[in-house]
Amino acid sequence: MHKFRNVKLVLEDGTIFEGKSFGKEKSIAGEVVFYTAMVGYTESLSDPSYKGQILVPTYPMVGNYGIPSADQTEGVEDFYESDRIHASGLVVADYTDDFSHWNAEKSLSDWLIENDVPGITGIDTRALTKILREKGSMKGKIEFDDQPIDFVDPNQDNLAALVSTDDVVTYGSGKHKVVLVDCGVKYNIIRCLLKRDTTVIRVPWNYNFNEIDCDGIFLSNGPGDPVQCEETVNHIKEALKGAKPIMGICLGNQLLGRAAGADTYKLKYGHRSHNQPVLLKGTQRCFITSQNHGYAINQETLPSEWEELFVNVNDGTNEGVRHKTKPFFSTQFHPEASSGPVDTEYLFDEFIENIEKSKAQ
Repeated sequence: MHKFRNVKLVLEDGTIFEGKSFGKEKSIAGEVVFYTAMVGYTESLSDPSYKGQILVPTYPMVGNYGIPSADQTEGVEDFYESDRIHASGLVVADYTDDFSHWNAEKSLSDWLIENDVPGITGIDTRALTKILREKGSMKGKIEFDDQPIDFVDPNQDNLAALVSTDDVVTYGSGKHKVVLVDCGVKYNIIRCLLKRDTTVIRVPWNYNFNEIDCDGIFLSNGPGDPVQCEETVNHIKEALKGAKPIMGICLGNQLLGRAAGADTYKLKYGHRSHNQPVLLKGTQRCFITSQNHGYAINQETLPSEWEELFVNVNDGTNEGVRHKTKPFFSTQFHPEASSGPVDTEYLFDEFIENIEKSKAQ
């Protein structure tokens, strides 16, 4: 059982929340963001898109189903979205060490300690979320009295470079060869591709993937400001001159948009949840989606040969783009989910269909 210690969450506007620590007893600073999913803390904490962020689940009880095994299939963990925790810290209302689940092997606190990540419990996360909604995501820090620390803005760094693979890695041996540009890829993207008879070649964020003989290009999710990934955008621009199928997710959507000529901007507090409704443009089809992003494409700046694919029903922001004549498309939400609904996983099938049509020509 973890021995709790006094600790505080400090926001850049001067707001202070006092609570008890779990996880690593270490002061950290980052960007404080909230997400509204009821489950999925394992997947969220291991999602590279949360790099540099202090995560605030709005659901009060956290830790009750523990942390799963590290089983792997084809070199990819079955129950995690990367090989480590990427969030800087965790803020919850009610942490419990008393976990119960058929696949649980350890407590959330033990997992945080292994990954050098602090947590704070006993926080009024409802009040905290109201502040973040009104003022927007802001800098903050989990701070112990004997470990003072300064605020930091993680978005000033190239976060995609920090979470990307350093080497070219190949998964599977399927008939469709897909280059996966890793800007912070979630493992379930790799799983979804492997299920569809592919060979996945995972390359670093700034790798010139145009030099690889492949059937399709996949642009992954990832953290931070897409402006920081100029090298990736330049490689995508080169790819857009051809007709090889391209699919992007989350940061991949923003990078594809920027390569096409559109602008991106920072959202007030982002979309981080399992229940974001998106509308397929030109239809009445609405999907419930899993999301995790703080930036978006300015749809008003899309060139004439591009169009919106999906739009967020809540606030009208862009949720995907596509080329009007070439097999290029992307989504701002996560069709691979994990965690979250799988309503839109069919988009992976459309990507593979584009590859098959391209190979048949």
